[in-house]
Amino acid sequence: MPRPVLLAAALVGLSATVASAQDGGFNLPDGFGVELGAGTDNRSKAISKTQGDAYAYGIVDYVPGTGDVYMSGSIEGVDSSGADWETKLLVGWAPQFAGFDLDFNAAHKWLIDPIPGTDNGAWEFTANVSRSLGPASARVQYQYSTDALGQTGSFSWVEGRVGWAFTPRLEGTAAVGRREQRNSVDYTGWNVGATYALTRNLDLDVRWYDTDVDLPADNRYNEALVAEIRLGF
Repeated sequence: MPRPVLLAAALVGLSATVASAQDGGFNLPDGFGVELGAGTDNRSKAISKTQGDAYAYGIVDYVPGTGDVYMSGSIEGVDSSGADWETKLLVGWAPQFAGFDLDFNAAHKWLIDPIPGTDNGAWEFTANVSRSLGPASARVQYQYSTDALGQTGSFSWVEGRVGWAFTPRLEGTAAVGRREQRNSVDYTGWNVGATYALTRNLDLDVRWYDTDVDLPADNRYNEALVAEIRLGF
């Protein structure tokens, strides 16, 4: 199914789920959370994972209820090495210390049905440190992989992000990051945008992305205005 059609189908599904939730017909077991979403482009570390095309995704989270450990599984649309989908399983630990929110996680990713011979599995490790003071927020993120998906080898990504909550429903954020990677382009990427809570469960995010890479034959690094809708329970 073409991604624009997939996006439309996802938006219809989101609307139906919202209506069901508002009627009290959507209940999850204790400790579980679900997020569904769709967007005009799938951006990660400032570059496109869908060559600029629309995509949809789904995430299931589980928090056991004791301690700060959590787990999640996800699937998202991509355009990578012949694969249309990428799945991920993740285990994390998110404690608090001295007023800071910490988050450390390890994730394993798989491409679904890529071109034979493609490196279709990868480990990715992430550390986040964040802090909120009134309407202001800030986060520093570090990510590392020993061997990324496809032809890319090891990489590191460091990103700083700041945010401001203008109202209880509207938050603006801006971020800049640097990626150093083996067998691919090193680059700096950034984004700026805002997230608006349409309802208690439904958010709309509109964001501008760009990088310092100029490769006419590779549109993953191109600047783009991206809109994404997210439904979470």
